[in-house]
Amino acid sequence: MDKYILAIDQGTTSSRAIIFAADGTIKSIAQQEFPQHYPQEGWVEHDAGEIWSSVLTTLRDVFNESGLTPADIATAGITNQRETTLVWDRNTGEPIYPAIVWQDRRTSARCKSISQDNELTSYITEATGLLVDPYFSATKIQWILDEVDGARDKAERGELLFGTIDTFLIWRLTKGQSHKTDATNASRTMLFDIHRQQWDERLLKAFNIPAAMLPTVEDSAAEFGSIDAEWLGHPIPIQGVAGDQQAALVGQACFEKGMAKSTYGTGCFMMLNTGETPLKSSHRLLTTVAYRINGKTHYALEGSIFMAGATVQWLRDGLKLLSSASESEALAKSARQDSGVFLVPAFTGLGAPYWDPDARGAIFGLTRDTGINELVAAGLQSVCYQTKDLQKAMESDGARPTTLRVDGGMSNNDWVMGFLADILGAEVERPKVTETTALGAAYLAGHQAGIYVSVDQVTRQWQCETRFKPRLSKGERDQAYARWRDAVDRTLSRLTRPG
Repeated sequence: MDKYILAIDQGTTSSRAIIFAADGTIKSIAQQEFPQHYPQEGWVEHDAGEIWSSVLTTLRDVFNESGLTPADIATAGITNQRETTLVWDRNTGEPIYPAIVWQDRRTSARCKSISQDNELTSYITEATGLLVDPYFSATKIQWILDEVDGARDKAERGELLFGTIDTFLIWRLTKGQSHKTDATNASRTMLFDIHRQQWDERLLKAFNIPAAMLPTVEDSAAEFGSIDAEWLGHPIPIQGVAGDQQAALVGQACFEKGMAKSTYGTGCFMMLNTGETPLKSSHRLLTTVAYRINGKTHYALEGSIFMAGATVQWLRDGLKLLSSASESEALAKSARQDSGVFLVPAFTGLGAPYWDPDARGAIFGLTRDTGINELVAAGLQSVCYQTKDLQKAMESDGARPTTLRVDGGMSNNDWVMGFLADILGAEVERPKVTETTALGAAYLAGHQAGIYVSVDQVTRQWQCETRFKPRLSKGERDQAYARWRDAVDRTLSRLTRPG
């Protein structure tokens, strides 16, 4: 009998369920979007009930679509939007506050205060590989405990649990039998020592977070419990978990040191495998856990861009310049070449390598003949320029990527991928299966279930669909990038602006 693997891909704007065959091909897929909530400027929240409902709906839909039954599934994996923070009641399972999304900037003031303590800031970076920023979970947890009535007292009594979205889904799917996460998600909380591979007592004390709230940290391929038969009519073991970017690294088969992938979803995340040794960045990139299998940790260097597909979403929903994201390619192709228009999408600040939460979006170079086509092209190009920022930072850290594999929704746009190759001055490889985030979770689960005996087996399944080669000369590339950097410099807040 064929072995099928179920992957739950819980993202920032939608939830998806995908059934993969053992060879990595897709049997069926179901997707459901859910609302984003913006209660104040810089705040981004999700309703945990809406996330849970969307996950259950897609799980049931994917079986209706495939003609398979849950009994046909050998194992399941979960991948998730990282850093997004939930706190819920241990007894009722109900969240005490909406999920605070990774994009949320409400704790900027707290992070600035921490940054004044050089000793603590240095310790955080050394232990966790991260920079002090509202992006990560620690200050989000602290905010919930401080701002929700009675929360801190309940937490001290052991009545509250914390989890990133993977942990929340595991808790719900197992009906409260399992409170677990994996090492990749733990490494994004700013509470986890990536060298000792355990929660850090000093950081828990610094953020005033009770250890009893935290989930057990497992390998990325491990036993996380079983989806209860109540939900799908048949139990399914959960045996693979990874944050979305690390899952994409696995799905792209970037198992060798020096291999890199860049995922273009709501944000953009470029991750470089640095092997079994963590590489400390001198250019404000993050050192993180790439994956942990059989107790062995592999590390990565990562640059995070907050606005990629979300920029196209803004062009579509905010400015009404297009009715669907798929229209962007044709509009960009019709734009004037070298229009001089640059869009810096700092709507929620800027991520790596700037880490400026107070920067705000701007458009430069507008003239009377600037039209919709030029604005859309500038929005798409901004994603490529930001990827160039990450490439330059990695090169400065002595870790030039030997291979760049791309995935995510925007990777299907040939115009964007062609410009990306141009501005990077490097070949860009798009795989045949672009659902690499979900595929990575499936591979991890399949590894634990014994479907894949080694990562070499996964590597042999990866296939390139299209290879984009650079067309610009070095002079043209350098000139365009210099103009982008000028636009960014004028967007940065005064605290981070050069000079």
